[in-house]
Amino acid sequence: MRSSKPVTVTLGEMQEQVEARIRSGTYASVSEVVRAGLRALEREEAAIEAVLRRKVQEALDDPGQPIPADQVFADLRAHHAGRLKVHKDGV
Repeated sequence: MRSSKPVTVTLGEMQEQVEARIRSGTYASVSEVVRAGLRALEREEAAIEAVLRRKVQEALDDPGQPIPADQVFADLRAHHAGRLKVHKDGV
């Protein structure tokens, strides 16, 4: 008895990429390509999570003075206002 359930997916423009991998012999089936893609996605997500955790820890470990939230938001508003001005002026 099967432990997994068949799934139908529409690959659209990616169909040719999948077929090329099968023709090259790198993979034996569409299922193998999809499983490899999911494993790659898991690795990518794990890497991003590790980077984010490291960045958060670095921020928590930073001995510098914290920046008040109102100052951070004021700086962000000024930054975005400047970007909007540049966009509107076409510069």
